[in-house]
Parts: sequence; structure tokens; C-alpha cells
Amino acid sequence: MGKVILDLLIPLLLLGVCVYAVSGKRDAYALMVAGAEEGLATAKHILPALVVLLSCVQVLRASGAIELLTHALSPACRVLGIPPETVPLVIIRPISGSAALAVGSELMAHYGADSLVGRTAAVMLGSTETTFYTISVYFGAAKIKKTRYTIIAALTADLIGFIVASISTKLLF
Repeated sequence: MGKVILDLLIPLLLLGVCVYAVSGKRDAYALMVAGAEEGLATAKHILPALVVLLSCVQVLRASGAIELLTHALSPACRVLGIPPETVPLVIIRPISGSAALAVGSELMAHYGADSLVGRTAAVMLGSTETTFYTISVYFGAAKIKKTRYTIIAALTADLIGFIVASISTKLLF
């Protein structure tokens, strides 16, 4: 039953929009085309930032910078209660969600999903945000050029999320 509803969700949503538009004597097709144009305009503003972010992630991984940062940040992470094995996730998560999922999957495959590292990685993935991606998408869509204190506040929230994820995982598991 649930799968049938999910399969029909998008077609029913489109049908509902069309019925609403026709009932108000609006041109449903013209409205959908206008919406698509707005979506493409938004994508035009967002795409350069996304290309830069994804390129940065690839450069960090290919250059070995992730390994160097992991080695350098491990002592500080131990002090904060974050398992040093999760440092690559802590570095990548604010930049890219898909890369963070790949790192999380690697951690779980290597240490096991039920290990402290695997569980901590899973909680970290659910407790933090892809900060730079989110800021670039929303600020780009709103055409805001200056982020002011947004990045500092968001990265601080991510750090707190990583710490609390580590502590709560240790306490609960």
C-alpha cells in the first residue's frame, strides 16, 4: 500500500496542480514552463559554486591533504572526545554531503557498522550539515554576496554537532 502511494505521489501532485490551475482558468502548461524557467535561472546562479565545492573535495582527496589534516587534527579530536578515525568525515562533511556519505560508508565498512567509529560516523552524518553547500545554494538563490558571520556560526554549529554526536554515541552505545 505504501509503495503504491509513493509511486503515485508525483503524478497525483502534477494532476492536482493542473486541476487547480484549470479551475482558476489559468494556463497550467504556461505556469509549469514559467516555473521551469525560474528553476533554470536559479541553477545558473548555483552551478558555479557547486562546481567549485566538488572540485575542492576531489583536490583534497587526491592531493593527500585529507590524510595530513587527519594526522594534524587527531590530538585535538581526542581532547574533544571525537574518535580520530572520524576526522576525514569531520573535514569533508561541511563541504559535500555525497563525499561525506562515501567517507562514512568507508568507515563503516572498515570498522563495522556496530562499532563505536561506525555508529559515531552515522550519528555525525545525521547531526551535521553540508555547510558550504547549503550556504552556496541558499545565498546563491537569494543572490546574497556577503555571508558575514554565517560561515563562522554554521561551522561552530557543525563542530558542536560532531562533539555531541561523539559524546552521545559513547553514552548510549
